[in-house]
Amino acid sequence: MQGINAMKLVNLALENEAISTVPANMSSLFRSATPSSNMAANDLSRDATLSMPPDDSISSLSWSPAANFLAVGSWDSRVRIYDVRTIQTGTGVAAIDFEGPVLACDWSKDGTKVAGAGADRSAKLLDLNANGAPAQTVSSHDAPIRSIRFFNMPNANAPMLATGSWDKSVRYWDLRQQTPAATLVCHDRVYAMDVKEQLLVIGTAEKHIHIVDLNAPTTIFETRDSPLKEQTRVVSCFIDASGFAVGSIEGRCGFQYIAQKDQSRNFAFRCHRTLPDKDKTVQVFTVNAISFHPVHGTFSSAGSDGTFHFWDKDAHNRLKGYPSVGAPISATAFNMDGTMFAYAVSYDWHKGYAFNSPQHVNKIMLHPIAPNDCKPRAAVTAAGRRR
Repeated sequence: MQGINAMKLVNLALENEAISTVPANMSSLFRSATPSSNMAANDLSRDATLSMPPDDSISSLSWSPAANFLAVGSWDSRVRIYDVRTIQTGTGVAAIDFEGPVLACDWSKDGTKVAGAGADRSAKLLDLNANGAPAQTVSSHDAPIRSIRFFNMPNANAPMLATGSWDKSVRYWDLRQQTPAATLVCHDRVYAMDVKEQLLVIGTAEKHIHIVDLNAPTTIFETRDSPLKEQTRVVSCFIDASGFAVGSIEGRCGFQYIAQKDQSRNFAFRCHRTLPDKDKTVQVFTVNAISFHPVHGTFSSAGSDGTFHFWDKDAHNRLKGYPSVGAPISATAFNMDGTMFAYAVSYDWHKGYAFNSPQHVNKIMLHPIAPNDCKPRAAVTAAGRRR
């Protein structure tokens, strides 16, 4: 690896330490939550492989909110930007280089800028309207940056960046300045982060979940314990900013609402686990990614078992499940209108750095979304009745 020593590799690998087996003692809250025979019917034969993939593990995927451009962050120390508007296999159009593995990337809300961040403790910004000007370093931390998100401050015209780091802080950056506009001190290392409208959710080590109202960005509105038992891997905000989902290394997802009146709707369920074997144990896999459909508000989960599934959180139904792709799925993202689903197939570090090797596959797949694939089941049924 470029620009990162062995100790940092150990630390990065420990972030994804996984559980191998647990007793199978309770049924799932979700119907069809465990693998079933109908998954084979949901084949992946129409999925396209993005050309010119990264050379190492893929850490993050982010679609432009304005057009079908996809940003890809990788452990090969680069953010790549692909144009997928006309050619399904994509065309590489730009890149941002770093001095260490990239752990996160994101697009500005207007689709003109891409930011990435990672183990070299810096965040860099590429302005696609800057006539080929190189990427600029816009932030720095005292430890690797694990998460990065664009957001717009209320009544502000300029976009801002939030960067979450293992130095136990989130820093806010006005892109017109070289120093942070503000800093939020967290309870522990930042492992995951997401923004929707004025809601910022931060998942840290020791299973803390910080909820922040970006109208008051330097104040933690509320800190909750994760609803899951083990280490947080991902957090993702609902599309209406009323709550968030959290995924962990124990093969479970949890859903939390912000408003006190909605607390009775909070729940968690098991996924990305095998069926019980003869000893009544199941294999448990890390939930690496949770992505919400931008139109329907349903969601996907994907994990180190190499599968992804579409779910309806309100009806507690699995909409579709797909067979394993043969390697971990490390990142996912829906495009701007929810007609395409990108998923990265690569080593996700769930077995630690010692198990990484050049033989691991690294590829980005583009899965077309049929009209009813991610639509809530009730809406599909109602449409059928009207016909």
